[in-house]
Amino acid sequence: MAIIYLVRHGQASFGKENYDQLSPRGWEQGRILGRWLTDKVTPGAIFGGNLQRHRETVEAIATGYGANLPDMQVLEGLNEFDHVQVVERFRPEWADKQAMARDLGSFPKPASAFQQAFEKAVARWVSGEYDHEYAETWQGFQRRVNKALDQLIEMADGADVIVSTSGGPIAVVTQHLLELSDRKALEMNNVIANTSVSRILYSGPRRSLAVFNNYSHLEAEDPALVTFR
Repeated sequence: MAIIYLVRHGQASFGKENYDQLSPRGWEQGRILGRWLTDKVTPGAIFGGNLQRHRETVEAIATGYGANLPDMQVLEGLNEFDHVQVVERFRPEWADKQAMARDLGSFPKPASAFQQAFEKAVARWVSGEYDHEYAETWQGFQRRVNKALDQLIEMADGADVIVSTSGGPIAVVTQHLLELSDRKALEMNNVIANTSVSRILYSGPRRSLAVFNNYSHLEAEDPALVTFR
């Protein structure tokens, strides 16, 4: 059976003007992952969404890998959901980034406060009760991601592949393969680490999850490199 190495992107630039770019730590995480993958896989193809953090994660992996890798093929179905819209529908006042910064700054741990709000915002989106407020519904997101999985497997043609994507798509793929509830999928999404690797075995129509959210490559280097946002 062939293997899909499903990689969550490196740490993005939370709180910066351009969230979508990797932070310095995100670049380091990617390079470490590349070194770890060197003796484990010779990918026949690499896929990713069209987000900057997906592309930069592949670039960081390639730097650490130390040998030529295939060019990344873009599948927009691998993109993350619009987290900005999801949060702003829950907290409309946060459309003003300065207001959001002021609100979060009033907490002892702003990142933890944001995470709590984010989880509530995503739960609201997933509930289906407010679908008319979102450009993409939760069910639409699920269909998009699972279609992208079908597409990349067809394009891979039986080869081992690396996929650079985000936590949401990884959670959706895991949910589909394990037949999990929406609640369980959200719980899994909350624990997916940056540059963690989930492995999917596939052969023809057969697909199974072999490994979920492995970030041992970071722990072996420096446990402080393990991040979840």
